[in-house]
Amino acid sequence: MKLRWPRATKQSAADKELAQALKPILGFTPQQLELYRKAFTHSSAQKKDVHGHPFSYERLEFLGDSILGTIIAKYLYDSVPGGDEGYLTKMRSKIVSREHLNELGKELKLIQFVDSKVQEQHFGDNIFGNLFEALVGAVYLDQGYGTCSQFIYRKIIEPHVDLDQLEGKVASYKSLMIEWFQKEKKRFDYQISVDSGNDAQKHFCVKLVVDGVVTGKGRATSKKKAEEIASKRAYFSLQDKIQRKAHPSVINTTKPR
Repeated sequence: MKLRWPRATKQSAADKELAQALKPILGFTPQQLELYRKAFTHSSAQKKDVHGHPFSYERLEFLGDSILGTIIAKYLYDSVPGGDEGYLTKMRSKIVSREHLNELGKELKLIQFVDSKVQEQHFGDNIFGNLFEALVGAVYLDQGYGTCSQFIYRKIIEPHVDLDQLEGKVASYKSLMIEWFQKEKKRFDYQISVDSGNDAQKHFCVKLVVDGVVTGKGRATSKKKAEEIASKRAYFSLQDKIQRKAHPSVINTTKPR
Protein backbone atom coordinates (compact mmCIF):
# COMPACT_ATOMS: atom_id res chain seq x y z
CA MET A 1 0.00 0.00 0.00
CA LYS A 2 1.44 3.34 -1.03
CA LEU A 3 1.25 6.07 1.57
CA ARG A 4 -0.01 9.47 0.45
CA TRP A 5 1.53 12.37 2.32
CA PRO A 6 -0.59 15.52 2.66
CA ARG A 7 0.50 18.38 0.51
CA ALA A 8 2.33 21.12 2.34
CA THR A 9 0.18 24.16 2.87
CA LYS A 10 1.57 27.16 1.07
CA GLN A 11 2.42 29.98 3.45
CA SER A 12 0.89 33.37 2.81
CA ALA A 13 2.97 36.53 2.89
CA ALA A 14 1.45 37.32 6.31
CA ASP A 15 2.47 33.87 7.59
CA LYS A 16 6.04 34.34 6.44
CA GLU A 17 6.20 37.80 7.96
CA LEU A 18 4.94 36.54 11.34
CA ALA A 19 7.31 33.55 11.31
CA GLN A 20 10.29 35.77 10.50
CA ALA A 21 9.36 38.25 13.24
CA LEU A 22 8.97 35.50 15.86
CA LYS A 23 12.10 33.50 15.02
CA PRO A 24 14.61 35.86 16.74
CA ILE A 25 12.42 35.84 19.87
CA LEU A 26 11.83 32.09 19.94
CA GLY A 27 15.19 30.85 18.70
CA PHE A 28 13.49 28.55 16.19
CA THR A 29 11.07 28.76 13.26
CA PRO A 30 7.47 28.39 14.49
CA GLN A 31 5.43 25.76 12.70
CA GLN A 32 1.80 26.10 13.78
CA LEU A 33 1.39 29.82 13.26
CA GLU A 34 -2.29 29.74 14.19
CA LEU A 35 -1.24 28.99 17.78
CA TYR A 36 0.87 32.12 17.90
CA ARG A 37 -1.91 34.21 16.41
CA LYS A 38 -4.17 33.00 19.22
CA ALA A 39 -1.42 33.82 21.72
CA PHE A 40 -1.57 37.44 20.61
CA THR A 41 -5.32 37.85 20.15
CA HIS A 42 -7.02 40.10 22.70
CA SER A 43 -10.63 39.36 23.64
CA SER A 44 -11.67 42.76 22.25
CA ALA A 45 -10.84 41.50 18.74
CA GLN A 46 -13.88 39.19 19.06
CA LYS A 47 -12.34 36.44 16.93
CA LYS A 48 -13.87 32.96 16.46
CA ASP A 49 -12.31 29.69 15.37
CA VAL A 50 -13.55 27.43 12.56
CA HIS A 51 -16.06 25.87 14.97
CA GLY A 52 -17.52 29.23 15.92
CA HIS A 53 -15.92 29.30 19.39
CA PRO A 54 -14.63 32.71 20.57
CA PHE A 55 -10.91 32.73 21.29
CA SER A 56 -8.26 34.99 22.76
CA TYR A 57 -4.86 34.54 24.36
CA GLU A 58 -6.45 33.68 27.72
CA ARG A 59 -6.61 29.88 27.22
CA LEU A 60 -2.97 29.74 26.12
CA GLU A 61 -2.09 32.04 29.03
CA PHE A 62 -3.65 29.48 31.40
CA LEU A 63 -1.66 26.66 29.82
CA GLY A 64 1.56 28.67 29.69
CA ASP A 65 1.27 29.60 33.36
CA SER A 66 1.16 25.90 34.32
CA ILE A 67 3.99 24.89 31.97
CA LEU A 68 6.17 27.77 33.14
CA GLY A 69 5.61 26.86 36.79
CA THR A 70 6.48 23.22 36.12
CA ILE A 71 9.73 24.01 34.29
CA ILE A 72 10.84 26.51 36.95
CA ALA A 73 9.96 23.97 39.67
CA LYS A 74 12.12 21.33 37.95
CA TYR A 75 15.00 23.82 37.65
CA LEU A 76 14.81 24.66 41.37
CA TYR A 77 14.47 21.00 42.34
CA ASP A 78 17.71 20.22 40.48
CA SER A 79 19.57 23.39 41.50
CA VAL A 80 18.79 23.43 45.23
CA PRO A 81 18.96 19.82 46.49
CA GLY A 82 18.78 20.99 50.11
CA GLY A 83 15.76 23.23 49.65
CA ASP A 84 12.56 22.20 51.41
CA GLU A 85 9.07 22.62 49.94
CA GLY A 86 8.50 26.03 51.51
CA TYR A 87 11.80 27.42 50.23
CA LEU A 88 11.27 26.05 46.71
CA THR A 89 7.74 27.44 46.57
CA LYS A 90 8.88 30.91 47.62
CA MET A 91 11.71 30.92 45.10
CA ARG A 92 9.41 29.82 42.30
CA SER A 93 6.97 32.61 43.21
CA LYS A 94 9.78 35.16 42.96
CA ILE A 95 10.92 33.93 39.55
CA VAL A 96 7.43 33.86 38.02
CA SER A 97 6.13 36.96 39.81
CA ARG A 98 3.74 39.12 37.81
CA GLU A 99 6.21 42.01 37.94
CA HIS A 100 8.98 39.85 36.48
CA LEU A 101 6.80 38.41 33.72
CA ASN A 102 5.58 41.89 32.80
CA GLU A 103 9.19 43.00 32.43
CA LEU A 104 9.93 40.01 30.18
CA GLY A 105 6.91 40.72 27.99
CA LYS A 106 8.06 44.32 27.59
CA GLU A 107 11.65 43.27 26.91
CA LEU A 108 10.50 40.96 24.10
CA LYS A 109 8.17 43.67 22.72
CA LEU A 110 5.30 41.19 22.46
CA ILE A 111 2.75 44.00 22.35
CA GLN A 112 3.70 44.59 18.69
CA PHE A 113 1.93 41.35 17.72
CA VAL A 114 -1.35 41.98 19.53
CA ASP A 115 -4.59 41.88 17.57
CA SER A 116 -6.93 44.14 19.53
CA LYS A 117 -9.55 46.86 19.27
CA VAL A 118 -8.13 48.48 22.39
CA GLN A 119 -5.41 51.10 21.96
CA GLU A 120 -2.05 50.17 23.45
CA GLN A 121 -1.99 53.05 25.94
CA HIS A 122 -5.18 51.72 27.50
CA PHE A 123 -3.72 48.32 28.38
CA GLY A 124 -2.63 47.70 31.95
CA ASP A 125 0.91 46.48 32.64
CA ASN A 126 -0.27 42.92 33.24
CA ILE A 127 -0.94 42.36 29.54
CA PHE A 128 2.82 42.02 29.00
CA GLY A 129 3.09 39.11 31.42
CA ASN A 130 -0.14 37.60 30.11
CA LEU A 131 1.24 37.61 26.57
CA PHE A 132 4.47 36.00 27.70
CA GLU A 133 2.56 33.17 29.40
CA ALA A 134 0.38 32.75 26.30
CA LEU A 135 3.53 32.57 24.17
CA VAL A 136 4.90 29.82 26.44
CA GLY A 137 1.65 27.92 25.94
CA ALA A 138 1.93 28.29 22.16
CA VAL A 139 5.57 27.12 22.17
CA TYR A 140 4.62 24.06 24.21
CA LEU A 141 1.83 23.03 21.84
CA ASP A 142 3.88 23.81 18.74
CA GLN A 143 7.23 22.29 19.72
CA GLY A 144 6.71 20.15 22.81
CA TYR A 145 8.05 20.19 26.36
CA GLY A 146 11.77 19.93 25.50
CA THR A 147 11.90 22.97 23.21
CA CYS A 148 9.61 24.92 25.54
CA SER A 149 11.96 24.17 28.44
CA GLN A 150 14.95 25.39 26.38
CA PHE A 151 13.03 28.57 25.50
CA ILE A 152 12.34 29.30 29.19
CA TYR A 153 15.98 28.61 30.11
CA ARG A 154 17.17 31.07 27.43
CA LYS A 155 14.65 33.81 28.19
CA ILE A 156 14.24 33.56 31.98
CA ILE A 157 16.66 31.33 33.83
CA GLU A 158 20.02 32.06 32.19
CA PRO A 159 19.71 35.87 31.87
CA HIS A 160 17.59 36.70 34.92
CA VAL A 161 17.80 34.08 37.67
CA ASP A 162 20.42 34.50 40.39
CA LEU A 163 19.36 32.36 43.35
CA ASP A 164 21.56 34.23 45.85
CA GLN A 165 20.00 37.56 44.89
CA LEU A 166 16.49 36.10 44.79
CA GLU A 167 16.80 34.89 48.38
CA GLY A 168 16.85 38.53 49.48
CA LYS A 169 14.09 39.71 47.16
CA VAL A 170 10.63 40.42 48.52
CA ALA A 171 8.09 38.54 46.42
CA SER A 172 5.06 40.34 47.89
CA TYR A 173 5.21 43.45 50.05
CA LYS A 174 1.56 42.98 50.95
CA SER A 175 2.21 39.50 52.37
CA LEU A 176 5.31 40.76 54.18
CA MET A 177 3.42 43.68 55.74
CA ILE A 178 0.39 41.62 56.77
CA GLU A 179 2.68 39.09 58.44
CA TRP A 180 4.43 41.90 60.31
CA PHE A 181 1.15 43.61 61.30
CA GLN A 182 -0.23 40.37 62.71
CA LYS A 183 2.98 39.57 64.56
CA GLU A 184 3.11 43.07 66.08
CA LYS A 185 -0.68 43.05 66.74
CA LYS A 186 -1.21 46.23 64.74
CA ARG A 187 -4.57 47.29 63.31
CA PHE A 188 -4.48 47.75 59.54
CA ASP A 189 -6.92 48.35 56.74
CA TYR A 190 -6.61 48.54 52.95
CA GLN A 191 -9.07 51.26 51.95
CA ILE A 192 -9.96 50.96 48.25
CA SER A 193 -11.66 53.50 46.00
CA VAL A 194 -12.12 53.90 42.25
CA ASP A 195 -10.38 56.86 40.63
CA SER A 196 -10.70 57.16 36.86
CA GLY A 197 -9.41 60.72 36.80
CA ASN A 198 -8.52 61.76 33.25
CA ASP A 199 -7.59 58.21 32.25
CA ALA A 200 -9.73 56.22 29.83
CA GLN A 201 -9.13 53.08 31.89
CA LYS A 202 -10.48 52.69 35.42
CA HIS A 203 -7.89 53.01 38.19
CA PHE A 204 -7.99 51.93 41.82
CA CYS A 205 -6.63 53.97 44.70
CA VAL A 206 -5.55 52.22 47.89
CA LYS A 207 -4.69 53.70 51.26
CA LEU A 208 -3.00 51.43 53.79
CA VAL A 209 -4.06 52.63 57.23
CA VAL A 210 -2.00 51.34 60.17
CA ASP A 211 -3.22 52.09 63.69
CA GLY A 212 -5.36 54.89 62.29
CA VAL A 213 -2.53 56.49 60.26
CA VAL A 214 -2.24 56.42 56.45
CA THR A 215 1.15 54.76 55.97
CA GLY A 216 1.18 54.03 52.24
CA LYS A 217 -0.77 54.89 49.10
CA GLY A 218 -1.01 53.19 45.70
CA ARG A 219 -2.80 53.79 42.40
CA ALA A 220 -3.00 51.28 39.54
CA THR A 221 -5.31 49.64 37.01
CA SER A 222 -5.94 46.67 39.33
CA LYS A 223 -6.74 46.44 43.03
CA LYS A 224 -3.97 43.90 43.57
CA LYS A 225 -1.28 46.09 42.05
CA ALA A 226 -2.48 49.19 43.89
CA GLU A 227 -2.38 47.26 47.18
CA GLU A 228 1.15 46.08 46.41
CA ILE A 229 2.31 49.64 45.68
CA ALA A 230 0.74 50.92 48.91
CA SER A 231 2.30 48.04 50.86
CA LYS A 232 5.75 48.72 49.39
CA ARG A 233 5.57 52.39 50.33
CA ALA A 234 4.34 51.49 53.80
CA TYR A 235 7.23 49.06 54.16
CA PHE A 236 9.82 51.74 53.48
CA SER A 237 8.11 54.20 55.81
CA LEU A 238 8.29 51.58 58.60
CA GLN A 239 11.57 50.03 57.47
CA ASP A 240 13.59 50.86 60.59
CA LYS A 241 11.02 49.23 62.88
CA ILE A 242 10.66 46.18 60.64
CA GLN A 243 14.41 45.62 60.21
CA ARG A 244 14.98 45.47 63.92
CA LYS A 245 12.83 42.33 64.13
CA ALA A 246 12.81 40.86 60.63
CA HIS A 247 15.28 38.25 59.38
CA PRO A 248 17.92 39.99 57.20
CA SER A 249 17.24 37.63 54.28
CA VAL A 250 13.79 39.13 53.65
CA ILE A 251 14.95 42.72 53.56
CA ASN A 252 15.12 44.43 50.18
CA THR A 253 16.84 47.82 50.37
CA THR A 254 15.77 49.02 46.94
CA LYS A 255 13.79 52.22 47.33
CA PRO A 256 10.32 52.28 45.75
CA ARG A 257 9.86 54.28 42.60
